[in-house]
Amino acid sequence: MMQRVDLALVLAVDASSSVDRAEFDLMIGGYAAAFREAEIARALLSGPSGAAAIAMLIWSGQGAQEIAIPWRLVTALEDVAALAEAIEVLPRLVPPGATALGEGMAAALALFAHGPADARRMVLDVSGDGAHNQGRPPGPFRDIGVQAGITINALAVLNEEPDLMAHYAAEVIGGPGAFVMD
Repeated sequence: MMQRVDLALVLAVDASSSVDRAEFDLMIGGYAAAFREAEIARALLSGPSGAAAIAMLIWSGQGAQEIAIPWRLVTALEDVAALAEAIEVLPRLVPPGATALGEGMAAALALFAHGPADARRMVLDVSGDGAHNQGRPPGPFRDIGVQAGITINALAVLNEEPDLMAHYAAEVIGGPGAFVMD
């Protein structure tokens, strides 16, 4: 993908054992609904290049990361609508397992190496319902991403871990304008 884009966005979705069907549907449905919002769709196309590139990764335990949506170039409202449709029908591509958050972040960050060659902004949005409990911790991957100019945000599904937002704030988010929300 050689076209200049205003935003390169990777969405990394937790599908570990703690994520039940309702939570998975909440995350996937939330992304689909967000892209259907006219304000968001227009914002994706409002930069100087009039283009964004978006990819989605689904992850769980170590070695369980799958690209659900390869890089998609979005240059028109129809492209955003098609992306929302593609997200909404995604199956749970990885087997449930532990929460290897660091491994999921590493795989998501690696997608940027194969994404747009020229992006004004790079953002990784990580969504999940639990702190990491397997594999390498997320903090070092956050630091690598931030050093590469990637802003990392976290979307917490609060259920069994009431301190998840604090964990995401300390271990996951970083870069200009980074945020954690539930």
